[in-house]
Amino acid sequence: MRERQEPPTIVQRLTGVRPEEAPTLAWSLLYIGSLFLAYYVLRPIRDELGVAGGVSNLPWLFTGALLAMLLLNPLFGYVVRHFTRERVISISYRFFTATLVVITLLLATSGEGQQMWVGRALFIWVSVFNLFVVSVFWSFIQDIFDTGQGRRLFGILAAGATLGGLLGSALTTMLVEHVGRTWLIAACVILIEMAVLASRKLSHASASLRNEGQNDDAEEPIGGGVFAGMIQVFRSPYLFGLACFILIYSITSTFLYFQQASYAEANFPTREAKTAFFANIDLWVHSITLFVQIFLTGRLMAGLGVLVTLCALPLVSAVGFAALTANPTVGVFVVAQVARRVTNFALARPAREVLFTSSAREDRYKAKNFIDTVVYRGGDQVGSWSYAGLMAIGLCIGQIAVVGVPLSLAWLCLGFWLGRTHNQQKIAQANSAPA
Repeated sequence: MRERQEPPTIVQRLTGVRPEEAPTLAWSLLYIGSLFLAYYVLRPIRDELGVAGGVSNLPWLFTGALLAMLLLNPLFGYVVRHFTRERVISISYRFFTATLVVITLLLATSGEGQQMWVGRALFIWVSVFNLFVVSVFWSFIQDIFDTGQGRRLFGILAAGATLGGLLGSALTTMLVEHVGRTWLIAACVILIEMAVLASRKLSHASASLRNEGQNDDAEEPIGGGVFAGMIQVFRSPYLFGLACFILIYSITSTFLYFQQASYAEANFPTREAKTAFFANIDLWVHSITLFVQIFLTGRLMAGLGVLVTLCALPLVSAVGFAALTANPTVGVFVVAQVARRVTNFALARPAREVLFTSSAREDRYKAKNFIDTVVYRGGDQVGSWSYAGLMAIGLCIGQIAVVGVPLSLAWLCLGFWLGRTHNQQKIAQANSAPA
């Protein structure tokens, strides 16, 4: 006699989460939420410190971030080669915890003359931290969930990241003038430790999701060479296409970041006003994104597929840059920036992470980390020095925005190719799987 199945609950119908996935998903949400809460407490402080020496100082700070990435990437490859994924997370995150404690102490005890240099160190630290730890998170998640689960659940995980960002932005807006930035930075140390704890619980809870033959080596070290990720990116057309997708995203993001810094420098005279301006943009972004991720992302990815959701960000970017070209005001910039970042967090980021589920396990850790960190910061370099060069020859904000339009259209074509290639790979994998 067939066992009667319980009808799905309202929560299951709305979210697509199955009962056996709930514990793993809950720890995943705590993990990513803690990281983004810490990052978005730090982000407005980083942005304020970044513009303290003037917009012309930013390209050098991005150069420092890239050099730090180039130094850390082979060290991460060594850790991944010799340790299990649980130990990889613990070692990586506690490195950031220790260095953040040192920077916080220096920021609290240094004199006015040294504050700018400590602030620059914090800018570089945050610029490395946000890419590195989030890349490690998604590599871990792709080791746990398959492509089908990713299409249903990655939007919810992105919503957890957004909720963390929303809370972080709100906390910074409310508390920066009352408790000061040093105590806010110190609180982030606790949040990073909370992410380490959640990653351990997640590793244990994920064992219940494994199908026969799936992730049998999940608790083993990845192995491979220290530079294997970088080498594989240039060998594989698919991974190289992913790298180019991130590169163009980074270049266009840097253009908008410089414009944001210019608007803040011109319109907000005090340090607190600049920090609040940056935090308020983050607050709007995450408020809208959270709604879209909870109610729309999963349905759009399931209904429209990875190809369409991946192409949404380049299309929105092209429209945004065109609007800034026609009317380069603060209001238009805020709308364009919010729309672009909402599209990235709600659609493009989950779709991009699904693309890696069709890659080999070593590529998901090593090649992905290289793309998410070194390639991303390489795009910062191209974007920052190009922006500085365009300003040096006398172009205004609206004229610089023109460059973003054809770049976004080329990016749209690349997103279309990646989406098609991913779909073809999944069909090929399904056809080659044993019956």
